[in-house]
Amino acid sequence: MKFFSSKIKNRLSYTLIYFLLLLGTILIILPLLWQITISLKSSNTIFELKPSFIPKEFNFSNYSEAFKEMQFMHFFKNTVYISILTLIGTLFSCSLVAFGFSRTKFKGQKILFFILLSTLMLPSQVTLIPMYITYAKLGLINSYFPLIAPHFFGDAFYIFMLKQFFSSIPKELDESATIDGCSTFRIYWNIILPLCVPALLTVVLFKFNWVWNDFVNPLIYVNDQNKYTLSLGLYIFKASEKFGPKWNYLMAAATIMMLPVFTLYAIFQKRFIEGIATTGIKG
Repeated sequence: MKFFSSKIKNRLSYTLIYFLLLLGTILIILPLLWQITISLKSSNTIFELKPSFIPKEFNFSNYSEAFKEMQFMHFFKNTVYISILTLIGTLFSCSLVAFGFSRTKFKGQKILFFILLSTLMLPSQVTLIPMYITYAKLGLINSYFPLIAPHFFGDAFYIFMLKQFFSSIPKELDESATIDGCSTFRIYWNIILPLCVPALLTVVLFKFNWVWNDFVNPLIYVNDQNKYTLSLGLYIFKASEKFGPKWNYLMAAATIMMLPVFTLYAIFQKRFIEGIATTGIKG
């Protein structure tokens, strides 16, 4: 009887957990489904008294019209340019610093690492005004420099994450490579980085998602509309309508904007989960 009662309790607990997960998933997906629904509706049916998730008529032309009216491809190119350079800077700087903290020993290492981690507790709003004043005095406002350059100097969160992953790799590999005549940089480039692809892809997905959807920084540092990113493009498209925004076009553009992030996650999902699961195994 005890065996059956414990078995029933386990099933009930698992059922409750799955129900809560399903409920949370529905709550998260529901706004996305509503966004896609509006993007396929006509302007006359968006504000019906009895709204429905399934449009009476699927207007796929909303997507092509959103492309034309918003100048989507122009803002898309700007965002891709910023995202690629940002990813290059983040991957190189963060992985190099993480390699130094995890694979080498030097005086004051723990103190420096503690100072690095302490920057995570500093809100970005605190440094926003000093950074803006600095870039303004250097004449770099209304350029992509403030959006790209800081990422070439590392990010404490990604450095910490990569350090944890690097620390799980046996140091005997470094010793063997040193005996064979490898320099420290070659050990980092040819041995450590190829073994850390899941962790690097995790950084890529996190960083790409943040940069792709960033609104505040481009709004502050970029004044020329020709240099706007997609997030700013959506904003000015919404604000430019004289008698209110065309919500179906706006939702269509927002749906297209989400596709690159979904595509990256779909392609690298297995490696991404592997990187999340194995990061932090060893401190």
